[in-house]
Amino acid sequence: MSRLGKLETLVHEVDVAVIGGGMAGLCAALAAARHGARTALIHDRPVLGGAASSESRVHICGADRCGEFPELRETGLLEELRLENLRRNPFDNYSLWDSVLYEKARFQDNLSLFLNTTCLDAEMAAPNRIASVTAWQLTTQTFHRIRARIFIDCSGDAILAPLTGAGSRVGREARSEFSESLAPEHANSNTMGMTCLFGVTDTGQPQAFEPPPCAYDFPNEEDIPYPPGLNGGHGLRLHRVGIWWIELGGDGDCIRDAEAVRDELYRVVWGVWDHIKNHCANREAYRNHVLDWIQFLPTKRESRRYEALHMLTQNDIEAGGPFEDVVAYGGWTMDDHHSGGFHCPAFKRQATVFHPAPTPYGIPFRSLCARDLRNLMFAGRCAGYTHMALSSARVMGTCALTGQAAGTAAALSVQADMDPARLGVEHIERLQQALIADDVWLPERRQQLSPLMTTARLFASQGDPEVLRSGLTRPLDGVSNRWECEIGDTVELHFAAETEVAGLDIVVDSDFSHSNALSHHQSGADGASSIPPPRLVRAFHVDACDGVQGTRLVTETENCRRLVRLPLHARVSGLRLGIDATWGSTATGLYSVHVY
Repeated sequence: MSRLGKLETLVHEVDVAVIGGGMAGLCAALAAARHGARTALIHDRPVLGGAASSESRVHICGADRCGEFPELRETGLLEELRLENLRRNPFDNYSLWDSVLYEKARFQDNLSLFLNTTCLDAEMAAPNRIASVTAWQLTTQTFHRIRARIFIDCSGDAILAPLTGAGSRVGREARSEFSESLAPEHANSNTMGMTCLFGVTDTGQPQAFEPPPCAYDFPNEEDIPYPPGLNGGHGLRLHRVGIWWIELGGDGDCIRDAEAVRDELYRVVWGVWDHIKNHCANREAYRNHVLDWIQFLPTKRESRRYEALHMLTQNDIEAGGPFEDVVAYGGWTMDDHHSGGFHCPAFKRQATVFHPAPTPYGIPFRSLCARDLRNLMFAGRCAGYTHMALSSARVMGTCALTGQAAGTAAALSVQADMDPARLGVEHIERLQQALIADDVWLPERRQQLSPLMTTARLFASQGDPEVLRSGLTRPLDGVSNRWECEIGDTVELHFAAETEVAGLDIVVDSDFSHSNALSHHQSGADGASSIPPPRLVRAFHVDACDGVQGTRLVTETENCRRLVRLPLHARVSGLRLGIDATWGSTATGLYSVHVY
């Protein structure tokens, strides 16, 4: 007789349940909670961030292509998290990054966080509607049954698909299904493989290395992919390391075989390090290095993907994704990894093919909604993409944007008392404007200004402040779209009459040319520290103004956000914003001020 009934089951009632706490799930949960929905975030690991966490240490890539197109860097919640990390984590410590993510979720109003909690079952209210999920929390030995109006699967492996019967797919589509020229002629179940990274430290003195008995032996350069690249873009950096081409599992079942694949990757990692230390032609460069970390949780690139109202395809990406319901964007190349993996001769010849893709391209809301379940959404790499589209949209910067879009949409759906898939044109426009107001840039969209902002008169201590209501908050097509200013400068908004102002949003310059990416490749290199962008506004004040007189409403001395949201709830005839300090530069800039 089963004794599971002896274990406690707690029941929770929420509006939105998010399964998976990687970058997509974290952003989905934060967005839903901030828009007023009672939200649960269920994550089966002890730390948030998924592949970007301390367990895996993969750097977050996106449409900016690691700085190649800096003006296309993802903002919104992802920028908020990265800037907070720069402020608190100067030496790129991954445990501190974990702490930044944990605190954002744990102390967010309307958000209940369930760590170490694995989704095990789902109960259906009807054939096309989920009623609840049941999850097991390892640390408390407790079952949690979470009832919700909307469920967002950000698990990466699309765990709710087998639990609910939602339509899903695995592998590569046939070329004919979506007329994708890069797809294979015949469909197959092959996926891109998994990777285990490792880290090294320069000790300053010679260090011998003896491989463990389980290690593979790779004595020759031809035994590993990209041997000339060990000092370059494909492999070892002298201070940290992350060799993406230690990859396996794409020719099997990357869910069922995950433990066996991890065991094999473990042997490969030791063998590659043995090659670097004892066999490679430039091994003298690594004579002082020791191995100090191995990734035990393989990082997946691909597994299950949901059937969505619209499956994003190669053709959509190549066309730039000009969707009317655009809610996110991508821009990474279609980076299609050979499924054979490390042991395959073809993989050693060419591990991946970087097919061109425009940056940016739009991603539609319909690709985040299930085709067959009315209250199921998804984001991240299990969203509604073909394999070819996934090869671009899977990177975590893009996943974070789709997560924020899904969470925001779920909250708005709850407010409208509608299923997400039933949202009409007016709701989609409201969703887009909510995302833009939250500092998510959407291609070919501008912020719609409040009547108060539209009719206000703007005055600045220097330059033309009209750019502050352009509705654009980043450089585009060679235009800065920014009010350039310096410490001590002010901008004023004068209203036609004394009026009630609920709040003020300010978007400041976080300097897209200043790297904010946490990367295991460069962590702690040369003892250098990461700092917030010097141009970022650190201190400012806001006064209620009537001519030269004013009453101080806000004083901020330690800002580290790009989007600064200030509740005012004051009756005023004007506002004056003054720049008091930055994080190091005398020059700075503002993209937007918006009163409402």
